[in-house]
Amino acid sequence: METRTRFKLILLVTTLSTLLQGELLAQRASTPRFGVKAGMSVSNLYLENVHDENARIGFNGGLYGQILSSPVFAFQPELLYSTRGTTANYQGAIVDQTVRFNINYLDLPLLAVFKLGPSAEIHAGGYASYLLGANVEYHGNLSNGVDELDRDHFKSYDYGLVGGFALNFGSAQVGARYNLGLVRLADSDEARNQLGDSKNSVGQVYLALNLNRD
Repeated sequence: METRTRFKLILLVTTLSTLLQGELLAQRASTPRFGVKAGMSVSNLYLENVHDENARIGFNGGLYGQILSSPVFAFQPELLYSTRGTTANYQGAIVDQTVRFNINYLDLPLLAVFKLGPSAEIHAGGYASYLLGANVEYHGNLSNGVDELDRDHFKSYDYGLVGGFALNFGSAQVGARYNLGLVRLADSDEARNQLGDSKNSVGQVYLALNLNRD
């Protein structure tokens, strides 16, 4: 076989191989997801010197997307409004008081998504949050009412770790996750007297809807 003919044959095979490889990669890539999600949050702060403490039932909701997506992995950023806090009961011979701390954040979770086939996913990563506002509700024999809290008493940010599990049902996804805060919330002596070294601890369940269907 002449050198020129051999070169043309090699070039043809290389071109066809490159085109075939690109087609296979395109087939393996998954359609990115984009949608809305909302659900229930169960949060706690684990206060010190409290006779009884109950979780705050709240809300989480916002937008999510899955990018760099393949059948086995994706990167998922989210932007969520999230409520957190706790309910503390102070009881004694004279005092019988319930204090409910309500703290609201704008959350930015950044998650690695490990896909267990088309129907199940494991989510793991971290989050950063910005404090939007806080108030405290009083019920008992000492005081009743609601006070808006000065944001200067709290760290304006929070961050932590996220882990969860999700199931896909067509364009809908049902999931549960846990957020472990790593930042002490109190940022003043007054706040530390009530909150001590408390950090956010939040469990969430949610329903997500994919708006970018195949």
